[in-house]
Amino acid sequence: MLRAEDIQTRLKEKPFRPVRIIASEGLHYDILHPDLVLVGRRDLTIGYPGADNPSIYDQVVRVALAHVVAMEDIPASARAATENN
Repeated sequence: MLRAEDIQTRLKEKPFRPVRIIASEGLHYDILHPDLVLVGRRDLTIGYPGADNPSIYDQVVRVALAHVVAMEDIPASARAATENN
């Protein structure tokens, strides 16, 4: 389990590097814009943007911090595929 402070520190890095949050269930959540993640003491609220504005969310998902097992950089090839969909 990662601490809220660890995730927040990674999201605040300058320049921001897109990151993948990996959960214990095998699910992963790609973070392409740091403003779309709300870090809480017990969970993360992750917003997914609409096609018209990458910094305003259309949908959200909540992930318990107890289930977050890793963070990794998103490879450039995966970012391009995600951004083009």
